[in-house]
Amino acid sequence: MTTATPAGVWADVVGQPETVATLRAASAAAARIVDGSGSGGMTHSWLFTGPAGSGRSVAARAFAAALQCPRGGCGECADCHTVHAGTHADVHVVVPEGLWIGVKEMRALVRTAARRPSAGRWQVVIVEDADRLTEGAANALLKAVEEPPARTVFLLCAPSTHPDDVPLTLRSRCRVVPLRVPDAAAVAEVLVRRDGIDPAQAAWAAGASQGHVGRARWLARDEQARIRRKAVLDIPLSLRTLADCFAAADELVSSAREEAQTLSRERDEPEAEALRVALGAGGTGKGAAAASRGSAAQLRDLEKRQKLRATRAQRDALDRALVDLAGFYRDALAARSGAAVRLWHSDRDTDVRRLARGLTAEGLLRRLDAVLAARLALELNVKPLVAIEAMTVRLRLP
Repeated sequence: MTTATPAGVWADVVGQPETVATLRAASAAAARIVDGSGSGGMTHSWLFTGPAGSGRSVAARAFAAALQCPRGGCGECADCHTVHAGTHADVHVVVPEGLWIGVKEMRALVRTAARRPSAGRWQVVIVEDADRLTEGAANALLKAVEEPPARTVFLLCAPSTHPDDVPLTLRSRCRVVPLRVPDAAAVAEVLVRRDGIDPAQAAWAAGASQGHVGRARWLARDEQARIRRKAVLDIPLSLRTLADCFAAADELVSSAREEAQTLSRERDEPEAEALRVALGAGGTGKGAAAASRGSAAQLRDLEKRQKLRATRAQRDALDRALVDLAGFYRDALAARSGAAVRLWHSDRDTDVRRLARGLTAEGLLRRLDAVLAARLALELNVKPLVAIEAMTVRLRLP
């Protein structure tokens, strides 16, 4: 049985019919409050949870558009378009550029959230990766969530409701919206419909991405992404000596660093140039000279934030590689046990079954644990090369 594709802003919330129904009902209730035709209790704080690829931030942005849209998220009006483009005056999105969201940034956002909407129906604050809030930032946000302004809605996104991700005091004041990873068919459908990707390529990318819509689109469109994925999935059968292990670790880290540097080059210089122009670069006269003297600190601050963003981009790239690697060992374990499950890396079926024949189930589980331990080490700020070398040594074939 297939489910009809939701219309408007909800079309991009892939494979989440229950979530869409909940958010649609909430946006309709919110509209009645704005229009004066209803006075029911409004939930001002929401927590979107789910694994990577489940579409937490996509659902939050769709909900933000529906709250601003007079028609509940038609996808066609100016409100829907500006929310989607990130330019709506009353929708504020926090995306951590470094490893953490600091208290200074959160206090500034809370002050903004306290204002009445200037152009829309609600002030909406979206915090992506709320699990990256520092203790001080979480406390600053908690005060606003406890006593929210009448026309303000907070939408937080985090991997889970585990206390290590979101503090209990903050989580207990939010309505939790759990999301799941959509199935491959739903992901392929949105790639074909929205992005015009060839159906066969979309089906392959949807399976290879393990249900992650953004990753699937990237794999379908970017040849370099496909090359990097192949290099990662070549690792399990290539680690026969310690030299192989260290070489593979170095290649993984170098590839992630190169990917991060490519992203940084695309953003850093335009940002720096825009700031220099805003500070009066190229101008003449006493005012321009004074502005130039005072710009050094702001440029240093921008450079610091760009370095933090690059560090995070490298770790995110490494994490994507480790997810692929974990999926390979999971597939091998499934093949070894004879379980009738779909392989995540079905295009590498031959290699998966070769590894399954060469290792015991216990050996495959130990290697899967090694990959998951490396992911945890990176989250704990262990140096990438150290964490990856420790992993590849444990992945070495007997």
